[in-house]
Amino acid sequence: MADLSPIDLQKALSGMDYPTDKQHLVERARRNKADDRIVSRLDGLKQDHFDGPNEVQKAVFNP
Repeated sequence: MADLSPIDLQKALSGMDYPTDKQHLVERARRNKADDRIVSRLDGLKQDHFDGPNEVQKAVFNP
C-alpha cells in the first residue's frame, strides 16, 4: 500500500490502548476521522489481536 504511510497509520490510531483487537482499531480510526483507505486496510487485516502499535504496523505494511 504505497499511498499509505506509517505516519498516517499512527495518526489514525492516536489514543489507542493496547493490547486490542481489529474491531477496536477500526473504531479508533473512524473516531479519529481516518481516511477510508486506512479504515478499509485495518478492517481487512487477517490478524485479530495486537499487543502494540508495532504489531499493527507490521500487519498493515507486511501482509
